Amino acid sequence: MNKNQGAATTREDVYRLLAACYYPPTPALFDEKCCDVLAALLSDLAPEASAHAAQAAALASDQSIESLAVEHARILVGPFKLVAPPYGSFYLDNQTVMGDSTAAAEAFYRTCGLHLAEDFFELPDHITVELEFLSFLAFSQRQAETIANADESERLAGLQLEFLERFLMPWLKPFTEAIISDGEAPFYQALARCTAAFVTSDHAKLAAAAHG
Repeated sequence: MNKNQGAATTREDVYRLLAACYYPPTPALFDEKCCDVLAALLSDLAPEASAHAAQAAALASDQSIESLAVEHARILVGPFKLVAPPYGSFYLDNQTVMGDSTAAAEAFYRTCGLHLAEDFFELPDHITVELEFLSFLAFSQRQAETIANADESERLAGLQLEFLERFLMPWLKPFTEAIISDGEAPFYQALARCTAAFVTSDHAKLAAAAHG
């Protein structure tokens, strides 16, 4: 595995694990040490994000699944007013859900040959969906690099940059800052800081590569 393939594998795993952390907490969050793994993966790729992941791991170890579930629901699910609605359209379409940006995100997935599973009931612009989509693109880029298909690797890097700039980056800051400023959910504050630090760093690297 060359250096580029190694970086693509790490990015694929980081996006996947970040997405997993935004789902309702399950025993797997603890059993598989998701945040510890995140911290290790990010140690060279994005040291600031790694430190926040390590903090999230320490905080998770001091909480029960039940207490994390209460925090998760209050921040991201409801039924009452959410601290940080996890949908891009809330931030991009004047606090509406299932707005024009939602349809645009779903159309972007279709151009990449993907569609949401019939038994998946979240919207296309949910934070977990957008992070998992970026993981898929990083995985596809790694496959292209494995067979030395430089053109396809470059195309997939371009898709990641385009998706970040059109869909995730425009709402990443207000979403993560809403969680951080809440002040009552330390685990999710650390997760939000990790997410913001990594995605911002990853976007900057993709942009530099594209324009370099």
